[in-house]
Formats: sequence, structure tokens, C-alpha cells
Amino acid sequence: MGIQLTALHWVYLAFIVLIMGLLIRRRDTTLICVTGIFALGLLATETLSGSVSGVFNSFIYATKELMGTIMIISIIVAMSRVLIKTGINETMVAPLTRFLRTPAMAYWGIGLIMMVTSFFFWPSPAVALIGAVLLPVAIRVGLPALGAAVAMNLFGHGIALSGDYIIQGAPKLTADAAGLPVSSVMAASVPLVIVMGLVTTVTAFWMMRRDQQNGNWRDGLVTIKSTGDSLSSRSEDDDEQTSFISSATKKWLAVAILLLFAADVAAMFILKLQGGDATALVEERRFSFSPPSLW
Repeated sequence: MGIQLTALHWVYLAFIVLIMGLLIRRRDTTLICVTGIFALGLLATETLSGSVSGVFNSFIYATKELMGTIMIISIIVAMSRVLIKTGINETMVAPLTRFLRTPAMAYWGIGLIMMVTSFFFWPSPAVALIGAVLLPVAIRVGLPALGAAVAMNLFGHGIALSGDYIIQGAPKLTADAAGLPVSSVMAASVPLVIVMGLVTTVTAFWMMRRDQQNGNWRDGLVTIKSTGDSLSSRSEDDDEQTSFISSATKKWLAVAILLLFAADVAAMFILKLQGGDATALVEERRFSFSPPSLW
């Protein structure tokens, strides 16, 4: 039995091409998506009211499907801001800075720390959590500021978010759209993430070292003195805001948070939680253990 393509299919394909073009050019796709839904509704119903209703119903459907992800992002951002305001993030990351002794160690060390942090907080909040602490250390040992940014971006947005094996928000969206179980999507992404991660991080490191040897990069791209001053003044402001939490309390909370996240990961494997259940477990633990003095 043959498949007959109608005008509805061709219009749908045309808008998909337009959306892909806008994504490649890094432009907002909201307007073109709404226009596409309106055009498809007009062709399908042949009435103006039906097409307008289709646009409205698409908003309702998208809200219902994505509300869980929106809530997850909100909680992640809120809880990461709590760690920043209280200074617990600095306590969690500070012991690792002693291992960053050379530019190479700083590049790979910052990348690995960023990747692990992004597994639990997603990359954008993770940059705020560790960037202000690790950037001055990286510049002090000779790693350019742009090199630190490349490492955080590749290991965070590249490797951690591509797999998203802990929070499982990204694979759940892909699985729902494709009508597949989350486990299948995650298993299929493992070789892709590994190959992509190795190629991009090694290539970026090689290009950075080559450009440094050729003198194309200035050390740090910004002066160490100015960077340290700006970050130190920022830290002083933060200390004034977070003086109500003692150093001992910060250390206790930092250890407790790490232990609770480790317990979450163990529970996910033992209970075989995937998709929305795994996401809810991670976010519930983070939400329930935020410092009570801020609520």
C-alpha cells in the first residue's frame, strides 16, 4: 500500500527545514514554530478558528509535557544559588585546587570537576558553582582563561549534558519524542558521548598548547592581577553576605551534600530508577537538604 504525500506533509517538511536553518544560525525559533503550527492547522481544518485553537492547544500540550523539566531547571538553579550564597560551593571545590599545578593538569582537572558537577547540577549552574573558585587557580598556573572556559564548556555542556546519566532530563525528552524507553536512548548514547568527548577535548587541548607555543595566546588573556582583584573583591562581597554560616558548618554541609548525592546514585542503581523517577529522586534530595536558614 503506497503512502500519499499531501500538502500538509510538504508544509510540515518546509517548516522543519526553516527551523533547522534558524538553529544553525543560532536564532530564536519560537515565532517560526507558532507560524508553522498555525499553517498546519489551517490546512488540516480549513478554518481560521480551528487553526487558532490548534496553536492554543499546542501550548497546553507543550506545557503538560515539559512542566516537569521546567520544574527541574528551576529547582537546580535555586539550589545552586543557595550553595553559592552560602559559600558551600567554595568549600566543596577548594580541596581539589591543590592538584592543579600545571596548565595541563588545570585543563583536565577543571574539565573533570566540571563534568562531575554537571552530572548533578547541569552545566550552566555548575559554571557558577566552580568557575569563580577554579579560574584564578588556572590562570595562576599558566592556563589561559579561554582554555579554562573551553574545558568547562566541553566537559559540561558537551559530555555531561549529552549523556545526562544522573538527572536524566535530556534523555527523557528524547525518549518521549521518539516513543522509546529511556534506557534505550541512554545505552545508545554511550559510544557517541565517549567518542565525541575524546575527540573534542583532546583536539581542543592540542590546539591550545600549539597556539601557546606559537605565541598566539597571551598568558591568561587577561592579567592575573586584574583577574585576581576582581574575583577577590567579588569573594569579599560574598563573604559579607554569607557571614552567618561558620566555616565548620560549611564543611559539614559540604560533606553531607556529597554523601547524600552519592546515596542518590547508589539508590538509582539498586532500585533501577530511570527517566522521571530518577530525576525526581535527585531533585527531591537536593531540595530537602538546602540550608534551612535561607528559607
